[in-house]
Amino acid sequence: MAYITHCIFDMDGLLLDTERVYTEVTQQILDKYADGVKFTWDVKSQLMGRSGNESAAMVVDTYKLPMSVKEYLDITAIIQEDLFPHAKLLPGVEKLIRHLHAHDIPIAVATSSTRSKFELKTSLNKEVFELFDVIICGDDAEIKNAKPSPDLFLAAQKHFGNPPAENCLVFEDAVNGVEAGLNAKMNVVWIPDENIKALTGDNDHGATLVINSMADFVPEAFSLPSYK
Repeated sequence: MAYITHCIFDMDGLLLDTERVYTEVTQQILDKYADGVKFTWDVKSQLMGRSGNESAAMVVDTYKLPMSVKEYLDITAIIQEDLFPHAKLLPGVEKLIRHLHAHDIPIAVATSSTRSKFELKTSLNKEVFELFDVIICGDDAEIKNAKPSPDLFLAAQKHFGNPPAENCLVFEDAVNGVEAGLNAKMNVVWIPDENIKALTGDNDHGATLVINSMADFVPEAFSLPSYK
């Protein structure tokens, strides 16, 4: 495996169990405005990692919802405000983040979420997110394009002080995110939801490593300090 000095993490569905919230909120809207049609993973997988506006536009178009993208975002925001503050860390996340921080490995969050949504989603776990050296959000001025463009990861790299891309390790759960990491010329650990894995089969989308959970990550495989 590659020699890694810096780590960059996506957030939704990777660090936090927020993809479940997105699914629940979208299904509530489909129940009300689209005769209860099922929000399926073949559609959801295309939304993951994209900006809020892009995802909203795809949902409105795919399901022919009787509303504008702005109206859709306004409706979802109201529901999300109640659910996001309860988002929990996924298995293995806190252990790895605290481990890397304790060993002075620079770590960053690079999320498509807006800064305000980031604050909302992380409110239950502020202590853990305060350990990150860099936080890059989708509405930061330097971000021009959403994943699969590499802007988010390149911004994190810049804030790290521009270490070589081959020494950066991206953690992602979305195919769009894997592609973004590869477009940034970085190594990528892909941790897909089992539903996405079922859709993609044996296709690893070029990821350096594919694992089922953050709890399965072995730091020393990438020359990072091992767990004691």
